[in-house]
Amino acid sequence: MSMLAAAVLSAGVLVGPMAQAAQAECQGVNLLDTMPEAERRALIAATDAVPYPRGHLWRATRGDSVVHLVGTYHLDDPRHDETMARITPLLEAAETILVEAGPLEQAAMTAELARDPSLMVITEGPTLREALSDEEWTLLASAMRERGMPPFMVSKMRPWYVSMLLALPACDLSSLAGGKGGLDGMVIDFAQSQDKPIVALESHKTIFRIFEGMGLEEQLGMIRSSLAMEPFAADYAVTLADAYFDGESRLIWELTRQKTLALPGQDPAQVEADFARMEQVLMTDRNRAWIPVIEGAAAKGPAVAAFGALHLPGETGVLRLMEEAGFTLERLPM
Repeated sequence: MSMLAAAVLSAGVLVGPMAQAAQAECQGVNLLDTMPEAERRALIAATDAVPYPRGHLWRATRGDSVVHLVGTYHLDDPRHDETMARITPLLEAAETILVEAGPLEQAAMTAELARDPSLMVITEGPTLREALSDEEWTLLASAMRERGMPPFMVSKMRPWYVSMLLALPACDLSSLAGGKGGLDGMVIDFAQSQDKPIVALESHKTIFRIFEGMGLEEQLGMIRSSLAMEPFAADYAVTLADAYFDGESRLIWELTRQKTLALPGQDPAQVEADFARMEQVLMTDRNRAWIPVIEGAAAKGPAVAAFGALHLPGETGVLRLMEEAGFTLERLPM
C-alpha cells in the first residue's frame, strides 16, 4: 500500500469501474498496536504538526450560512451504520447535500470511458510489460490476478489506473463489487430517498486532470511503491480503517509516509518530494476548488458536505480554507 492508498481510501478520487472481485474481508493486524513507542511518538508528533488533525464531523458557520462537514471513508464497513445514525438528522435538515461525485458524475465517467477507451488504455508507447523489469512485472501480474484481473489486460492499462487498483488491497475489493460505496454511497442513497438535491464538488474529469501532468516514470514509480508494500496490504487496510473510525484523519497520511520511508532503498528526499506532489494534486488543488462550491450551497440554506476525511486536516485542508474564508469551525462528536 502506497501514499496513493491513503488518498484513495480517505481522500478519494472518482475512478470509475474498478476490478470486480469477490474477496474476503481484510484480515490483518493493526500496525499501531505493535508499533515501537518511539515510532508512535514520532507519528503522533507529525500528525499534531498540522491544523485540525483529528475529527470527522464539523459545523462551519458564517453569518446565516451553516454547513456540516463530514469526513468519509470510501469503502464499506459495518461501522458506517453508527455514523449514518449520527448524521441522519443533519442530512434531513439540509437543503443541499454535497459529495465528491454524485450519480450524474458516475454515469458521465462510465459514458466517457465507453466513448474513449484511450483514457484508460495505452494506445501508443510501451505497455506495462515492456516498461517494467521482469521482476516487477511478475509481482504486478500476481497482485492483479488476486484482484481478479488477467495480466494481459493489465499490461495495456495506463499506469495511473493500475496504481489506483493496487492502492486497494485485494481483500478490500469486495467493497467495490456490489457494495454500498462506503459512507459516500450511503449519504447519496439517503439523499435520493428523500429527494434532496445532490451537488458534486467536482467534475468527473477530475481524475484525468490529476494524472495528465505526470510523466510515465512518475506513474511507474507509484506502481513500484505499491508493489513494495503489497505483502503488508491487509495489515495496512485494517490499520487505516481503524484509524478512520478513531477520528484520526491525518494519522493515516503520516503513517503511510513513515512506512514508505522505512522501505529498503528509499531516498528520504525523494519520498518527501513524492508526498508533497501527491498532497498537492490529490488534496490541495481539489480543496481550493471545492470551497466556492461549498460556500454557494451554504448561502442557500443548511448544507452537508461529505467527502474523503483526508481533505479535512492540514494547512491547505478544507477546514483551514473554510476558516480563512471567514467561517467559524466547531468540532462535533461523531
